[in-house]
Amino acid sequence: MKQTNTKSQPTAIQAAPHYADSLVVHFRRAEELRREASNLPSFSLNSRQLCDLELLLNRALYPLVGYLCREDYEQVLETMRLADGSIWPIPICLDIPATLAQTLEPGARLALQDEEGFLLAILTVQECWQPDKHREARAIYGTDDPERHPGVHNLLHHTYAWYVGGTLEGITLPVHYDFRELRHTPSEVHRRFLQYGWRRVLGFHTREYLHCAHREMVLAAAREIGASIFLHPVVGLEHPGNMEHYTHVHCYQAFVNHFPRNMIMLGITPLAERHCGPREALWHALIRRNFGCTHFMVADDHADPFAGSDHELCFVHQKRKKNSRLLFLMKSKQVPE
Repeated sequence: MKQTNTKSQPTAIQAAPHYADSLVVHFRRAEELRREASNLPSFSLNSRQLCDLELLLNRALYPLVGYLCREDYEQVLETMRLADGSIWPIPICLDIPATLAQTLEPGARLALQDEEGFLLAILTVQECWQPDKHREARAIYGTDDPERHPGVHNLLHHTYAWYVGGTLEGITLPVHYDFRELRHTPSEVHRRFLQYGWRRVLGFHTREYLHCAHREMVLAAAREIGASIFLHPVVGLEHPGNMEHYTHVHCYQAFVNHFPRNMIMLGITPLAERHCGPREALWHALIRRNFGCTHFMVADDHADPFAGSDHELCFVHQKRKKNSRLLFLMKSKQVPE
């Protein structure tokens, strides 16, 4: 099987719609793409891949305009930066089966659809390659032992062997039938901040059940820096032990009612967490900056797969050294070395 090479082609970050609010095209272009898709090979995305696609299309993963090609992928693993120097800690690649990869050449078009066959986007292929998953695991998780980290197990046993990189033309965002009023895109959230006159906004990422201690902690942090609060919990991928989805979101809505109404905003996001410690904490901070946040809260056990359990944490010592620098990134909008 031949691995494609695209050194002469633009990387995912260099493509045309760099500054667009969304990668979803105008409806007239979408009509053309739907007609084109009827003659294209297609690939049905699983839940994890759908989360990544949605955040690519709505620009939560700005400056990416598609899935990483190999040069960017290698740089992310080694330096936590893209090939152009932009900081980016997590590789966002589309994993596909070998049978599909061997049919794709640079310039090929691939229709991406959800699990029900609903067309979402078309990918223009720039590169296909077979990554070293063990090397990726060591770079991202600090180990390639699936017994030590559940993310390694998922990477080695629940992702396809080949990656494809390229740019996206979105036709529509994935369809959600629940809590539509909370599923804001980054551009919608930023406009809301401007309308409210919020110049400083503290982003708070969570996947846990919040209680009074969380309220006091968030309020104290927001008052210390003179900021409003954007509560942005993760939904979409269920984890063992989680409450039933609707109950979970209703709990967040009740939690928000215990804050001054003009101080907090609630939104939910379908983020496919990797649970890879400091890298992921930085990734979460960059995503919230794309939503318009100026500050971001990081805990000692942020993005640790065993946070909140009796199991020994994987990343706590590394996080303690990086917490202040992650917050500095949001305050100053500078890139830490």
